[in-house]
Amino acid sequence: MRRKICFVTTVSSTVKSFVLPTIRYLREHTDWEICVMCSDDPELPALLPEGVRFLPVKMERGISLGGIAACYKMYQIFRQEKFDLVQYSTPNASLYASLAAKLARIPVRLYCQWGMAFVGFSGMKRKLFRSIEKLVCSLSTRVCPDSFGNLHFCHREGLYGPEKSGVVWNGSASGVDLTKFDMEKKPLWREDMRRKLGIQDGETVFVFIGRITGDKGINELFAAFRSLLETKPDCRLLLVGREERADSVAQELYDWAGSESRVVFCGYTNVVEQYLAASDVYVLPSYREGFGSAVIEAEAMGVSVIVTDIPGPTDAMEKDVTGLVVPMKDAAALQAAMETLAADPVLRARMGAAGHTFAAERFDQRLLMEKILEDRKKLLGQF
Repeated sequence: MRRKICFVTTVSSTVKSFVLPTIRYLREHTDWEICVMCSDDPELPALLPEGVRFLPVKMERGISLGGIAACYKMYQIFRQEKFDLVQYSTPNASLYASLAAKLARIPVRLYCQWGMAFVGFSGMKRKLFRSIEKLVCSLSTRVCPDSFGNLHFCHREGLYGPEKSGVVWNGSASGVDLTKFDMEKKPLWREDMRRKLGIQDGETVFVFIGRITGDKGINELFAAFRSLLETKPDCRLLLVGREERADSVAQELYDWAGSESRVVFCGYTNVVEQYLAASDVYVLPSYREGFGSAVIEAEAMGVSVIVTDIPGPTDAMEKDVTGLVVPMKDAAALQAAMETLAADPVLRARMGAAGHTFAAERFDQRLLMEKILEDRKKLLGQF
């Protein structure tokens, strides 16, 4: 019997960044009927493999009354389509889809837990979002976090037990595409990108990839880099991602970064590998992550890394081998780690080489896709 599965996320950017590799692989290696559900995006259907249907459902980030309408529409679609498996990720989509799929009696409800909002909160807000997270987990027949660190954290938190959870292979949502993050092309990309950005020989380049928000550690990154420039003026900081500042970023630090010529806002790009090739150190001072895919992407390009001591990113690297680990929300420790790597090109090169081997051996996207297919077959009773 031909199986029917549906992938649900809140917005299409998650599909494009993390879900498409799995969809393409399943389309090539199975006869399953596959659908994708997220907020409407006119560009998305053209990116989907032939035969994969797009089912738009309006969803918004954050808490809104529109969530009730989204949940009801999902319920109607699930009842009509009678999927064998519904996979959901991202906070809002997971809440709506888990409720709707339970009510529609979808037999396999798979929560791909790629980050938990409550971890970065405190007080009543943390309690509320933790309760929502636990509800989603309880409504799911299987929970699959993308790192062992978050798996063990959730077991300790009592969100779910070992009997209904597990990490596929070594973790991550989609691994790293070694044909895109191609080390053989690094010398050419490095020379070209550094010329475009006006980076001089001898300058040490740090790079951050992601959203400009407080929970990504941007305040600590700006403060640390400002202090670093006092002793190491021959450094640059590249910020790769959309130039949207959240209210959680201190205005004074953001204004300083905007006026500092050695801080470069690069904007959104689909050639992140070329920016990594131009860089010497990747920095992720985040407060919470599901995994931190950019960590293995940086390592695949032979770039040393600095991450905070949180589940996810620390699963994506080897401490003191492929990079350095610093405490969360500690600008002074971050600055010290940045200074250590800025002052030692030999150490950076050694960590970069170790990182490339680590990423290639443990997170090759082709191998991960094979493991994901095996896992889904087991869930569907075909393996």
